[in-house]
Amino acid sequence: MIDQLSRYVPVLVWARAYNRQTFSNDMIAAVIVTIMLIPQSLAYAMLAGLPPEAGIYASIVPIILYAIFGTSRALAVGPVAVVSLLTASAIGQVAEQGTAGYAAAALTLAFLSGGFLLMLGVFRLGFLANFLSHPVIAGFIAASGILIATSQLKHILGVSAGGRTLPEMLGSIVANLSQLNSVTLAIGVLATGFLFWIRNNLKATLKRLGAPDLLADISTKAGPVVAVVATTLAVWGFDLADRGVKIVGEVPQSLPPLTLPDFSPALLEALLAPAILISIIGFVESVSVAQTLAAKKRQRVNPDQELIGLGAANLGAAFTGGYPVTGGFARSVVNFDAGAETPAAGAFTAIGLTIAAIALTPLVYYLPNATLAATIIVAVLGLVDLSILKKTWNYSRADFTAVAATIVLTLGLGVELGVAAGVAISVLLQLYKTSRPHVAEVGLVPGTQHFRNILRHKVETDPTLLTLRVDESLYFVNTRFLEEMIEHRIIDGNGLRNVVLMFSAVNEVDYSALESLESINHRLVEMGIGLHLSEVKGPVMDRLKRSHFIDQLNGRIFMSQYDAWTAFASQPVSGDIKETRIGT
Repeated sequence: MIDQLSRYVPVLVWARAYNRQTFSNDMIAAVIVTIMLIPQSLAYAMLAGLPPEAGIYASIVPIILYAIFGTSRALAVGPVAVVSLLTASAIGQVAEQGTAGYAAAALTLAFLSGGFLLMLGVFRLGFLANFLSHPVIAGFIAASGILIATSQLKHILGVSAGGRTLPEMLGSIVANLSQLNSVTLAIGVLATGFLFWIRNNLKATLKRLGAPDLLADISTKAGPVVAVVATTLAVWGFDLADRGVKIVGEVPQSLPPLTLPDFSPALLEALLAPAILISIIGFVESVSVAQTLAAKKRQRVNPDQELIGLGAANLGAAFTGGYPVTGGFARSVVNFDAGAETPAAGAFTAIGLTIAAIALTPLVYYLPNATLAATIIVAVLGLVDLSILKKTWNYSRADFTAVAATIVLTLGLGVELGVAAGVAISVLLQLYKTSRPHVAEVGLVPGTQHFRNILRHKVETDPTLLTLRVDESLYFVNTRFLEEMIEHRIIDGNGLRNVVLMFSAVNEVDYSALESLESINHRLVEMGIGLHLSEVKGPVMDRLKRSHFIDQLNGRIFMSQYDAWTAFASQPVSGDIKETRIGT
């Protein structure tokens, strides 16, 4: 009974072996992640258009729930930049920022996201996330990083601006440059430069000075806290709020409240599609990080159980004043590098954030928004990897098209339309590629029983025998291509008496493809040419036997292509690699 329950509640597995050493390692990791997460939580809440405390609330109960139901030992769950951007984009269309309706919509979005993830996990439907290809995800994240960084420029400049797309944001900023606040700009630029320096240079500098690795790590991760403290003291000490510097203001000093999402049908309908999008993107990002970190310690992550863990975390956020969450790349890597051994490290992080919510929130009253914006900009610019364009251009023009289209459309039309268009383009490109399957005419490699493409190798062929190797499964999209190719080849092949289709790479033949094979067979019967199959896989053969095709076949089925060659080759000739191309 316990073993069955542990499949769905992994805490019952790792808790059995918990000991003092594991506790010590988890606590150290929790301290480091908590230091990193406090300013990040405030900043990501601002990015989502929510009060700063929402970021802290979204980092407490969700972490605990994931620790109970998740399978990754190092994944750190909470607000992340991309999901925060998607949240702002989704609820900004149904409610005005700063209103009670806006906060309620965020709770509803988290509830829908959690429910959808939970459903996928219970019914083991995690494979649906595969419809988001890596090029689309890479393009979307890069474009989102640019959008997020651009959206924070208004806080660095101290101006009022809006917009959901890159042109709208830049246009709004330029139109409001007359509002520029020089003091805010100074704080924003200094904080951004300081954080970039810490991110890129502090750890190496401390190591050169002889600092231990742990101290160097903690100091680097505490960099944003230093920026927060320094700029907060500057605003407080010099009364910079009176000079137009916008500050966080009062943050409630309390535990996460019990909240209830808005279940009105109109709101649920409006947020359902964005919730599904957020769920899938969040899951793909989360499980990718979890599997990468687990592989380093030869551990295993169960994607379907991860769906349940993330679903529970989002449901927890919905009822405790938060908004949609997922596993964050940066904080998970920090958690792993700091030595976290079990999900208990996340639970300890939640305790640290609870203490911060109760005791430390008054200290951020004078925290300038420009510093939080700098924290976001430095964090997200690491997501912008435009080298994916060059890599995909060199490797696959189809993948390049998907990446480029996703980036351009996300920047130009917004995040939802951008990623939806990227997925649609990927599916269409895949359909186009499979509609033109790779079919090679093959010949016998001299002195062997192997057959290779006549366009790539010097092989023996026979003018009376045509052998085509079909390198993909046959289904309704690509069967017409095969028909046309055979028709073209037999018209040009004077003296042709036999056609052999080599099925060694065919894993599936659907009903449309079966009808096409029957049509090919009928056409060849009329021309006095035999149609034969070779190297047909068992499952394909089983299905063909359930049809009339085998009985009507104007030829034979061979175990190997060499058997077919031996049966039909009458006057083989050796040939050089041909210059003309048949098919693809």
